[in-house]
Amino acid sequence: MIDDQPLPPGGGSGLLYRVCTAATQTLAASGSGISMMTGEGARGLYAASDPLTEHIEELQFVLGEGPCWEAFSLRRPVLVPDLGEVSPARWPMYIPAVQDSGIRAVFSFPLQMGAIRLGVLDVFRKRTGSLTGEELADAITLAEVTMAALLDRHEEASASGSGDGLADAGEHRAELFQAQGMVMVQLGVSIGEAMARMRAYAFVHGRRLDDVARDVVARRLHFDRERP
Repeated sequence: MIDDQPLPPGGGSGLLYRVCTAATQTLAASGSGISMMTGEGARGLYAASDPLTEHIEELQFVLGEGPCWEAFSLRRPVLVPDLGEVSPARWPMYIPAVQDSGIRAVFSFPLQMGAIRLGVLDVFRKRTGSLTGEELADAITLAEVTMAALLDRHEEASASGSGDGLADAGEHRAELFQAQGMVMVQLGVSIGEAMARMRAYAFVHGRRLDDVARDVVARRLHFDRERP
């Protein structure tokens, strides 16, 4: 059973974890998560305030739908004060899954500056209701500050020649693409169908998509021998 105990800073980025913790406290939320993304929608580095939120964040990437995707692609906040009022056709798999976890409202804010997009900040609540004007302003400020901090870190790392979270995100992305190619060859399907098979396998087996990709690349998992 997934609990709500805080996650220790570490897995991923201490900066992202601190933002998630601050967002949860500032916005009276049950949890907050951040996912770094690319223009193709692949996820790299990520962080969450607690295990339940980490699970919900992962669901969006396993299922390929949810407010995180919309906020990133539309380049604007996606505010859902009551998931029960959202049309099932909008996120047919995500809505029932997240409601089963006790979440009733979600608010997603893109991390962007001009033409640059790095990811999304998601805020979850176990009660329905809109963010107040002050809370909305605070959430947007958190997203802007996070974006600025990530860009500063990237510039500093580039100048010093050291790696950082953005480099880690690239490594995650490369591994995912490699796994897609391997599954495509194993099953004789398109690259899009390969990703769909990996997502289905992750969902059915309750695993993270990047863990599935890692097993495929390491040849611990062969889709031509499995029925995902």
